[in-house]
Amino acid sequence: AMGGAVLSTVTGVESMYWNPAGLGSLEGTEVMFTHLPYFAGIDVNYFGLASFVEGFGTIGFGAKVVQIGDIQETTEEFPDGTGRIFSPTLSVFNVSYAKVLNANVQFGFNAKFIHENVFDVTATGAAFDFGFVYNPRWNGLSLGVVIKNYGSEMQYSGIGFDREVENRPVRANSAKFELPSSFNLGFGYDFIDKDLNFATFSGTFQSNNFSKDIWNGGVEYVYDGKYSLRAGYNYSDKSEYLYGASFGAGVKIPVGDMNLSMEYTWTQTDIFDNNQYFTFTANF
Repeated sequence: AMGGAVLSTVTGVESMYWNPAGLGSLEGTEVMFTHLPYFAGIDVNYFGLASFVEGFGTIGFGAKVVQIGDIQETTEEFPDGTGRIFSPTLSVFNVSYAKVLNANVQFGFNAKFIHENVFDVTATGAAFDFGFVYNPRWNGLSLGVVIKNYGSEMQYSGIGFDREVENRPVRANSAKFELPSSFNLGFGYDFIDKDLNFATFSGTFQSNNFSKDIWNGGVEYVYDGKYSLRAGYNYSDKSEYLYGASFGAGVKIPVGDMNLSMEYTWTQTDIFDNNQYFTFTANF
């Protein structure tokens, strides 16, 4: 809900998505599930689990699955459909590690396995995220830096490329392609930290290898450590960029030795229906 401007302020299991260094501040074990009904029947689901290990650091596991939905197969001979249905799926699985290096610096990384399946063709790849968080202990200021999706090229292959031309079997080959990587810088500033009230402002600059730069800004207000309101905005001078303002709210409920959190986020999109995220987190 803060427009993704959380590189230096994010903590807990959701850090694996934004900046793995934020995992270093996790205490205990945390599990999270996020569901996003995207558009045109596409669903995005994210699951994360992380746990602090005394004397070692924090380890985590995450899985993001994008389900495109059912698509009817069409061919040159059957432009209205063959009757076969396929459901493309894009999956990213990560193993994460983070550690507090000293009183000011946290480091973390994700090792990711990527798998894409479209009918009878698949593509696999591997990538890494590297992140740092620096807290100078000066007036609530924090800084973050992340390199995302630094990894191998990918290439689709499979029997879906097999064809028969004049009764002769032919196999087509797809070109290799690079992963969309980015370099991210962010800051956070706690401008209210008094009694039961806490508020922070944060910003992020994202430099992408295949698209224009993106600027993100956001603000969060928390009351009594339980109730939160958030707002953010994404900006890019690329005319095709989809996202704009975002708003959200959350509540944390203590249940015995466990804290349960529920969060809702609304994000503006320029072309499709606006996005709504639902996130559930348990810390114990």
